[in-house]
Amino acid sequence: MKAAVFRGPQKLAVEEVERPKAGVGEAIVRVTLTTICGTDVHILRGEYPVKPGLTVGHEMVGVIDELGPGVTGYQVGQRVLVGAITPCGQCRGCLSGHASQCGHGEGLEALGGWRLGNTMNGVQAEYARVPFAQANLAPIPDELKDEQVLLLADIASTGFSGAESGGVKIGDAVVVFAQGPIGLCATVGARLMGASLVIGVDGDDTRLSMARKLGADAVIDIRGQDVVAEVKRLTGGGADVAIEALGTQQTFESALRTLNPGGTLSSLGIYSGKLQVPYDAFAAGLGDHRIVTTLCPGGKERMRRLMEVVRAKRVDLTPLLTHRFQLKDIQDAYELFSQRKDGVLKVAIRP
Repeated sequence: MKAAVFRGPQKLAVEEVERPKAGVGEAIVRVTLTTICGTDVHILRGEYPVKPGLTVGHEMVGVIDELGPGVTGYQVGQRVLVGAITPCGQCRGCLSGHASQCGHGEGLEALGGWRLGNTMNGVQAEYARVPFAQANLAPIPDELKDEQVLLLADIASTGFSGAESGGVKIGDAVVVFAQGPIGLCATVGARLMGASLVIGVDGDDTRLSMARKLGADAVIDIRGQDVVAEVKRLTGGGADVAIEALGTQQTFESALRTLNPGGTLSSLGIYSGKLQVPYDAFAAGLGDHRIVTTLCPGGKERMRRLMEVVRAKRVDLTPLLTHRFQLKDIQDAYELFSQRKDGVLKVAIRP
């Protein structure tokens, strides 16, 4: 089969590789649609530890091609969505309600415990192996198309979780820092959770425009506005929840400074280097602030619930799929996506 294989920093090639086989508890899925994530770009740049020779990618929809021993209730030929995080459902983390921190060390993105995508082959390929298939194959309703559910595998699950973990309540004022794909989904998630005011922050015209299209009540352009002051003006004092969706010291600190006393900073960013909490922004620890972090929720029940939200027409994420490529042209897709050319948000890739 053909697959996009990581060969080292800045080296990615579409190669002929051995097609996977299903072991006990596993499934092989024929990939019908996949995409590129910011994590994949970090891998290609050599910023995350991935051994050369692995297929990259962790977001897909497809059709079951093979079922291993012990996988029941599914059929070959069935359309499925598979989350980027593939929990086993049986380890201490899973059984404690922290499935994103599954301790078995496998997963399409396998970020729990700092295992950044270096444990198994990914899904930017014609076929992909799904571990713990019983816990991770989510049948796609017939009326939903691939493009309607693809982004649920990671960015929607992650973005929505920023609002969920942040405890957004009906009537809350929420500010979302960075309106990339995950931040845009966090904006959508805040609306779904009942926020009465959602503010999107970015410095890119395309992303600010999309934030408004997806439900932001106001947007703040970092290129010409004092973000903290503007958030406080719009909210009448400060946000109840600030969602940080970029992963930099500046956005983390700005998000903290926008909060009301008792507010929550919900962090979705992945940070490198030293992250500091300024004592004044944190009210010297006296402001009853809460800081929470969240990794993409996965598993078949999470995917089922997200598909139900789409099926009920509560959300439509297809506008985020701005460009389309064939697998053979995935290097062009990476260049476009990583350089943020031509107003790209997400790319759809067909093997």
